[in-house]
Amino acid sequence: MGTPLREVTFVVVDLETTGGGPGAHAITEIGAVKVRGGVVDSEFSTLVNPGAAIPAQITVMTGITNAMVAGAPPVGQALAAFLDWADLTAPTTVAVAHNARFDLGHLRGAARALGLDWHEPAVLDTLALARRAWPRTSVPNHKLGTLAAFVGSPTTPAHRALDDARATMDVLHAALEALGPQGVTHFEDLSTATDPVPSSRRVKSRLADGLPAAPGVYQFLSPAGQVLYVGSAVNLHRRVRSYFTAAEKRTKVARMLDTTVAVRTIETPTELEARVRELRLIAELDPPVNRRSRSPRRRPWLCLSATPHPHLALTTALPLAEAGCAVGPFPSRTAAREAQRAAESVLRLDAWDGRAARSVRRNDSPADADTALRALSGEIDLVAGPLLARIAELSAAERYEEAGLWTRRLRALLLGACRAEKARPLLTCPHLLAARRREGGGWELVDVRWGRLAGSAVTPPGADPRPTIATLRATAQVVDRPARVGADTSVEETALLADWVLDAGARLVEIEGDDGDAGGEPATLCWPVGAAARHRRVIDAEG
Repeated sequence: MGTPLREVTFVVVDLETTGGGPGAHAITEIGAVKVRGGVVDSEFSTLVNPGAAIPAQITVMTGITNAMVAGAPPVGQALAAFLDWADLTAPTTVAVAHNARFDLGHLRGAARALGLDWHEPAVLDTLALARRAWPRTSVPNHKLGTLAAFVGSPTTPAHRALDDARATMDVLHAALEALGPQGVTHFEDLSTATDPVPSSRRVKSRLADGLPAAPGVYQFLSPAGQVLYVGSAVNLHRRVRSYFTAAEKRTKVARMLDTTVAVRTIETPTELEARVRELRLIAELDPPVNRRSRSPRRRPWLCLSATPHPHLALTTALPLAEAGCAVGPFPSRTAAREAQRAAESVLRLDAWDGRAARSVRRNDSPADADTALRALSGEIDLVAGPLLARIAELSAAERYEEAGLWTRRLRALLLGACRAEKARPLLTCPHLLAARRREGGGWELVDVRWGRLAGSAVTPPGADPRPTIATLRATAQVVDRPARVGADTSVEETALLADWVLDAGARLVEIEGDDGDAGGEPATLCWPVGAAARHRRVIDAEG
């Protein structure tokens, strides 16, 4: 849940200065109050010799004269004493000031100018906090003196550091009390407490109360129980709570939050399983606010048709047996057609502009069909090479619009080839078990069958992972060999698993067929030598 505000130490500070910019010769007085749980722990106050004359107008305002600071400690000594007293580097200590940019800016500037260690603390500005707590309809302005009187502070600010710090402390407590019902209740809330978020939305941060600080999937629900949005998180509590702060800037999501009345979660053992469940729930529920991962089974592939006159075709029903000689899936039919035109313009199995195949087919169409199969099976350079040469010729002739057109088409083809190359090893693998070390120790394990996540588990630090591996293998979901790609599992899920399983940080524990016990042929996990991803300049051309 985080650290309650009663356990946070607030160091409320105020400075008086010569009126100059931050540096080694500006501070004339430091006053501060250290408070925790509403109780003052200690106070700090000292005049400071700035090493420079105090202007007359500043003396009139503050009452601090050159004579008063003549015997005071110099800036370096006073600042070092303050930093030692304040202990601003403590994990739940917050520096507080009214118009914090001014006071913290002078402290930072002086420390750096004098070579003192300065570590940026957590900062809370009572000026911004008061603007969130009390709009101009409640107070005429947000000056410290006005706010101190408004909240009933016994201290009247008078441009002396300690009195102003005491008044700021009273404003801080009153503002936090006012914002408590809006969800500002923990140390973790302070970083967004001054964000311009409507109070009606911020108060809904309580929907995160009680959620576990663990991986999982979350669903925002409407008053009618409709699932409006699905997401996944490493830490469910922290992620859900973040939606009700200014960190969430998406207009559509903000409107959704205004109608949300509940949050439903599913805790998972690993982040990877959470992301997979997110994909599956989006495909199943089709939430209105989710943009991505919708209708994954309707995405087209580019393949070679099995007809007497071979030609390139688009299909959303690709047999698994043909997964090794197809490119895709594409995010849209428009992107697939662009890729098809790029391939057809080189392979000449069919006219890329839609004319009959026989009008452009060569006499050696079987050889062309063989070339097309090779291109779709991993030798994408058979198409990319000629197209890159064509683009170079067009650019040399200053036909930049045409060059851009063919670059766009080639890019669509290469992106489809990248997706296919990533998914193929897992799509055609009956069973694979992989492991990755966890940051805090132990192992994260996943079981993948025919490109689908069949189960996941974690082991504690220092424990032998083999018993967990055996349990995972025995309890993982049974997945039958699908008749076609995407029949039971979206390729998006398979690609997500491929990123995890085939990453350099993962270890392959077992693959069906490797030891001869599982039957069948040994599994093969590999990428083509001329992988499409090496054409990074084209792929990133519009990215």
